[in-house]
Amino acid sequence: MLTELANGWWLVLLRGLCALAFGVLAFMWPGLSLLTLVLLYGIYALADGVLAIGAAVTGRRGAVPTWWLVLIGALGIAAGIVTFSWPGLTAIALLVTIAVWAIVKGAGEIAGAIALRKHVENEWLLVLSGLLSVVFGALLLTSPGAGALALAWLIAAWAIAFGIVHVGLAFRLRALKQHVPGHPGAVPRHA
Repeated sequence: MLTELANGWWLVLLRGLCALAFGVLAFMWPGLSLLTLVLLYGIYALADGVLAIGAAVTGRRGAVPTWWLVLIGALGIAAGIVTFSWPGLTAIALLVTIAVWAIVKGAGEIAGAIALRKHVENEWLLVLSGLLSVVFGALLLTSPGAGALALAWLIAAWAIAFGIVHVGLAFRLRALKQHVPGHPGAVPRHA
């Protein structure tokens, strides 16, 4: 199981880099029109969804609980499709869509971390990622009257934090790959 997690480190890294890119772009152009923000979000949600499903598909069936990656991926793809299907959404409707997606995604990541806690050290990175998503979604739901600029900055800050956490998790998984017994290139641990 640890080998599968370690081998998929690059998918976690790609998800983190996509989130970072999305967050940086949203900060660089804070005066974006709502339509541009909608399209940027749609691209990010689709990419994140596809990468999450890719991570689920690359794991061996039954060895790793993949239901949460599939759920997160499907929600991301659905959020992206809805975003592109109705680009004229109001800021409030976009806000609610993003908030619900972030809360469900965060809850799925927390559940996944709990399921993996017996197999992976430092699963707190995945818990932290899930908590960031849940807090982000809750903040969006409690402040629906935020302007487009505040919305862009809030989304950008969340995406950057999420990206940083996932990049850290990816490098942790990559480091674990070197210590997996029986894995080519594994370095034996010293007692």
